Amino acid sequence: MNSFFDNWTVQVRKGLLELCILNALQDAECYGYALVKQLVAIPGLHVAEGTIYPLLSRLKQQGLVATRLEESPDGPARKYYQLTEQGEQERMRMNTYHHDLSRAFESLVSHAS
Repeated sequence: MNSFFDNWTVQVRKGLLELCILNALQDAECYGYALVKQLVAIPGLHVAEGTIYPLLSRLKQQGLVATRLEESPDGPARKYYQLTEQGEQERMRMNTYHHDLSRAFESLVSHAS
């Protein structure tokens, strides 16, 4: 087991998880558990349920997502998350930055080969 590599992959995933959450909310609102299931199902992301809820809370505090509660016939009320206008703007900025960074990285890797 390579502890340097393991630590590095954790840091990379943490850095991308907020962007993944914002992208998952781009088309429609989603309740917390459904969002968790969607993100956990992404191959390679390796995210734990306990990681997502604190990030959602922080994104709400930053004004990037809004929440609403809706009663559920199947149990407790569900908290729905949706992007705010500011959240959409930041999502687009972050995607642009990620795209540019990925292109720069690929350029560097192709020159090193």
